[in-house]
Order: sequence, then C-alpha cells, then structure tokens
Amino acid sequence: MTEAPEQTHLRLLLVDDHTVVREGLKRLLDPQGNQWTITEAGTGFQALECLRREPFDLVIADLSLPGMSGLDLVHRIKEGFPDVAVLVLTMHSEEQYALRAFQAGARGYVTKDSASDELVSAVRKVASGGVFVTSVLAERVVQQLNGRRTASDLGALSNRELEIMQRIVAGERLVDIAEALHLSIKTVSTHKTRILEKLQLDSTAALIRFGLEHQIGNAELGTAPERG
Repeated sequence: MTEAPEQTHLRLLLVDDHTVVREGLKRLLDPQGNQWTITEAGTGFQALECLRREPFDLVIADLSLPGMSGLDLVHRIKEGFPDVAVLVLTMHSEEQYALRAFQAGARGYVTKDSASDELVSAVRKVASGGVFVTSVLAERVVQQLNGRRTASDLGALSNRELEIMQRIVAGERLVDIAEALHLSIKTVSTHKTRILEKLQLDSTAALIRFGLEHQIGNAELGTAPERG
C-alpha cells in the first residue's frame, strides 16, 4: 500500500488585531511548527499588503478588524488572490456569520473556543482544498436552511449594517464608529436608522438588548475607547 505523500510546508497569514490573541494562536499551532510558518497582521489592510509582498497558502482571519471588516477582507482575498484559502476564526457562533463568511469566499469557519486539535484539523483541511465547519454549527445551518430553525432577523442586515450594529452593542459612539470605518457620521447615523427599522426596534437601548440576546456583543472589537 502506497503511503500518502507528506504534506508540504504551509505559509500561514494570521490576521487579528489583538496581539495576545495572535500569540495564543501561535502557541496552539507551535507544535506543528515544522509544517508551517506564520506571518502576522493586525488589520485587513496589513493583511492585503502581506499578500501583495509574498505568497501564502492560507489566511486565518478574524471577522472583526479595525478599518476593514473580516467579511470585507475575505471578499477582497477571494477577488485578488483566488488561490489563497481563507479560514475564519472568530468569537461568533451565530450561524448568520458563518453563512456570510462562506458567501464571501471563506472555506472554513471555527470559533475561538474550539479545541486546539480542531483548529489544527481545520488548518490542514482548508489548506489542502477542503471545507471545514464545526459539527454543531453545520447542524444549525442545515436546520435553518431546512426551515427547522428560525432564521435570525440579522439576515435582513447588510454586512456593513451588521458591523455597525456590533460596534454599537460594544459601546462605541457613532463618531468613533465613523472614524474607525472611514465613514461620515451622517452615513453611520443613516445605517443605524435602517438597522432599527429592519429589526423593528425603537431605541438604541432596545438595539443593544437585541444584540446581546443574539450574542452580538462583540468582544473582538474590544472595549470602547477610553474618554479623557
């Protein structure tokens, strides 16, 4: 019986705006260090610059990034670097995020509370051309598609609206959101109004309650900036 060929050395690009998260992930992946090299990026813009400078086999990307959302980054990688596989690694277990990530071009979706061996398996499978999603999330997605699980109201929101909602729930002011996303305050305010209309909510407080109930309280965005 012929043995399977040994997997070639992989070049990984790890994209997360929190240094401590990147260091933790590198430690989880370190036992496999002879199989891959890891380059780090703190933003989507830095990640795209890395991709322009050198070749990578796989990008492991957070969904919530400053300036450019993870979903936008996945889409840009798919368009500009179609041979590079993308694995999303996020705090969000809501199936709506997974569906959007796959629609944007991701080939894998893992939550940050997953076991280390699951992360390693996801990296290997996605890098080799496969698709990876946790069994629990896959079951929930299938149930939603089959009508056995009620679709989240979040499905009515655009990717930009979802990102702005995350930041509102995280406690950011509209002016801070506008600055982070390179938008005008008027545009952010318009998005907020549309979010309230689509979710049939009547106040910011109701929006925050809704967000927390649906686990949109985005720990990945960090806390709101300190006020002097």
